Amino acid sequence: MNAHDQLYMAMALELAAEAAAAGEVPVGAVVVRDGEVLGRGWNRPISTCDATAHAEIVALREASLVCGNYRLPDATLYVTIEPCTMCVGAMIHARIGRVVFGAPEAKAGALVSQLRLAESEHWNHRLQVDRGVCAEEAGELMRRFFQQRREQARANKAAPE
Repeated sequence: MNAHDQLYMAMALELAAEAAAAGEVPVGAVVVRDGEVLGRGWNRPISTCDATAHAEIVALREASLVCGNYRLPDATLYVTIEPCTMCVGAMIHARIGRVVFGAPEAKAGALVSQLRLAESEHWNHRLQVDRGVCAEEAGELMRRFFQQRREQARANKAAPE
């Protein structure tokens, strides 16, 4: 981990809060290279009707447009929650050098929790993985979001028709 990891993860956490405010699962991501933020994203599958609009994908798309190239060598992707299989695949294809995530994703995490995709021998690119930066804050944001969703569901169920 380097001295800037907490700064960039704080940016990702702000983006995750934007996702939560929009009713999306609170995940935020930032792509950085040489101290420059190239791309930002937060989860948007619901609002865009696009299953691929995960925070990481949105940030990768923006960074690719900024750079004029879908390959982003030596870039670091910061994301609040451990990425899924789709997002890890996109990072590998984009040649991201490093991914830093906050909290693990026990059900669908594809770097350490369920799968260890970055460790697969068949990839033609190696992805450095660092975890645990602002993990408590990222995990708490997710817990609050889903607790509110459950409470809302109970309230809707209990409301008279």
